[in-house]
Amino acid sequence: MHFRMTFCACLLLAVVSVQSRAEGIEVVTEDSMYAFPRDGKVVGPGTRIVEETLRGAALTDYRLSLYPWARAYEKALHEPNVLIYPLTRTAIREDLFKWVGEIDRVAIKFYKLRGRTDITLNSLEDGKRYTVGVVRNDTKQTFLEHQGFTRLVVSTDNHANFQKLLNQQVLLLPMSENSARLESAAAQVDFSLLEDVYSIDDQPARIYMAFSRDTSDEIVEKARRSFEQLEASGAVARIMSEDQPSR
Repeated sequence: MHFRMTFCACLLLAVVSVQSRAEGIEVVTEDSMYAFPRDGKVVGPGTRIVEETLRGAALTDYRLSLYPWARAYEKALHEPNVLIYPLTRTAIREDLFKWVGEIDRVAIKFYKLRGRTDITLNSLEDGKRYTVGVVRNDTKQTFLEHQGFTRLVVSTDNHANFQKLLNQQVLLLPMSENSARLESAAAQVDFSLLEDVYSIDDQPARIYMAFSRDTSDEIVEKARRSFEQLEASGAVARIMSEDQPSR
């Protein structure tokens, strides 16, 4: 009797485990130039690349969710079968995810309000004199902390972060030009009110889509092969150049 109950329990656990791994993929992202809500759907160039990659890989059982970045990142760190984008690939993150493909490269610069003529940067070190807005768990927060920045003001998302710059609650924001233009449009302010004052890194940021570590290698390889085909066809570059966000 004890053997039978133990066997049944083990069988049940095995079934639960198989069912867990057979569940669909959760695709997570934040509101950004790559993904944003429109007419009740999540759209944007990054979204289109992800969806075409999954379609080409015959991975059609997925759901796409828009979260604040910190929540999306935590889900991708700790839950199985999670695909996250846009995710900057860095040495620190290299072993934390299973990388699929690069969707974009962007130069990250410090932006200030153009009227703040008292703010000048001739080096990254100069940026430490000012309050800097960052998004929680974003790679720019991690990078600046490792560089010794201590005057960081952390927000939950890009919109709140940008609003703090407009309200002068922070004096600098690290972001790409496209993101700066998008946030300006969303806040209904002219982009000319901003001025880039320093590039924070010599190398452009590499923007990827990636799976959580606890995702099967079979799923990851299917997605990688599909992405490689999409990239080789020129579709990734075309989507990124044509599908720029407008709201």
